[in-house]
Amino acid sequence: MDFDFTDDQVSLRDAVARWVDKGFSFERRHAVARAGGATREVYGELAGLGLTALAVPEAHGGMGFGPVEAMVVMEELGRGLVNAPLAQSALIAPALLAHAPEALQAAWLPKIADATALVVLAHQERGARYHLDRVATRAAQAGGAHHLSGVKSVVPAGDEADAFIVPANLGGGDDDDTGIALFLVERGAPGVTVRGYPTQDGARAAELTLADTPAQLITIDGLQALQAGIDVGIAAVCAEGVGVMDKLVAITVDYMNTRKQFGATLASFQALRHRIADVKMQLELARSMSYYATLRLNDPEPRRRQAIAQAKVQIGNAARFVGQQCIQLHGGIGVTDEYIASHYFKRLTMIEMQFGDTLHHLGEVSARMQETAGALA
Repeated sequence: MDFDFTDDQVSLRDAVARWVDKGFSFERRHAVARAGGATREVYGELAGLGLTALAVPEAHGGMGFGPVEAMVVMEELGRGLVNAPLAQSALIAPALLAHAPEALQAAWLPKIADATALVVLAHQERGARYHLDRVATRAAQAGGAHHLSGVKSVVPAGDEADAFIVPANLGGGDDDDTGIALFLVERGAPGVTVRGYPTQDGARAAELTLADTPAQLITIDGLQALQAGIDVGIAAVCAEGVGVMDKLVAITVDYMNTRKQFGATLASFQALRHRIADVKMQLELARSMSYYATLRLNDPEPRRRQAIAQAKVQIGNAARFVGQQCIQLHGGIGVTDEYIASHYFKRLTMIEMQFGDTLHHLGEVSARMQETAGALA
């Protein structure tokens, strides 16, 4: 297979890398995190690069790029530890709105493309434990309009968002997946309460409470659309995780080449060289599975979901191993808030849990095993 990137993809990567180097230093990132993690200004700068229009169709003012371009961008944002909600609003939201009526797409996709609106998915609920088919939020229909009631947790950038894409149950029990539909709820709608808070990795999230809140229907077939959107998000965080690990390894190698112990640099000790070799191996395994997940995004649902789960397992294992080893190779300085490595480690910890932790996706892989197994089965 040809894994070379096109000239346009290389140019896109270079443009994002240049912005990160010039416009998003660690000092700026640290200041944003210490101030509470609000990144709407940073998101606007990404819009200036055209990144918010990346996955929006050209008919709605976007670029209409595919999964590989999104992967390239997310890798570079991971290297720069950029904590703006690009994946949530510019990748996941367009994927979900692709299932909406044309009028709803025309109303919101251009706003996503030019960053005048930040639209995020609010799907997590207490007790659901990563299971997308467990939805306690209720949708009631009266007079042709829908109203939602329920609570969504850990909504990314929830207190900065202008609208939310919300799964809700039109009927049946909490575990009945036949009645799940997707709705769009505007931030200013009656009955919306948002409680924001900073997250451990320097970003923001919120608790979203809906009380008989008017909503616009995206699709009745909500579970299938939600699964496809979540898969886009998983592929994005896998790519981001590769970028985070790549940079953390580079920081660690540079530290080992300069830090001296017993009159010699750390890089001169064979045991430590073996450990960094194991770290590099995990990084490359993660990179290959990130590529695999991205290339499977347009496959039919069973193959796509299996590939995404396999990639998330590998990324989770690699993130834990690379993060822990690199911090240990630094010693005590590696866990201080003033040092850059600790922030990469925090982000890797969050990535391991986003959209389902490693144990959850290991169960997904196991459930999809047939008579043959393996990534290419």
